Amino acid sequence: MPSFDTVLEPDLVEVRNAVDQTAKEIANRFDFKGTGARIEQKDKEITLHGDSDFQLEQITDVLLAKLAKRNVDVRFLDRSAKPEKMGGDKLKQLITVKAGIEAEAAKKIVAAIKASKMKVTSSIQGDAVRVQGAKRDDLQAAMALIRKDIADLPLSFNNFRD
Repeated sequence: MPSFDTVLEPDLVEVRNAVDQTAKEIANRFDFKGTGARIEQKDKEITLHGDSDFQLEQITDVLLAKLAKRNVDVRFLDRSAKPEKMGGDKLKQLITVKAGIEAEAAKKIVAAIKASKMKVTSSIQGDAVRVQGAKRDDLQAAMALIRKDIADLPLSFNNFRD
């Protein structure tokens, strides 16, 4: 039976390269000289360090520009964490790189497919959603529906089987 998986997978190598380029730019920019501005990455967490909110915003802008140049969708970044005060006047902000579809979003995808009354079935498989159907055209219509209805996540489709 033809099927495909709907997944949320960032290219972590490109994210790492963008973080490294951002660190180089921070080291070379005149307005960051003599400040505590820096950026670090551990697995799927990016930490920004700066002296003020404005500086953190500048670092974020540089990071987003570098990610865009490397064709990494900025919707992979979860910037909901507020900047934390560290010792003195220093601030740090945590940015998480999203990977894997959360349960709530997966339920939303399954509900959208069911509501469309297409001749496909969908099931949650861990951090992915598998969609199965009798015809390839039905699966392609399901892909188009998911892209249209779930626009807030940079979803991709893999494991397409005929």
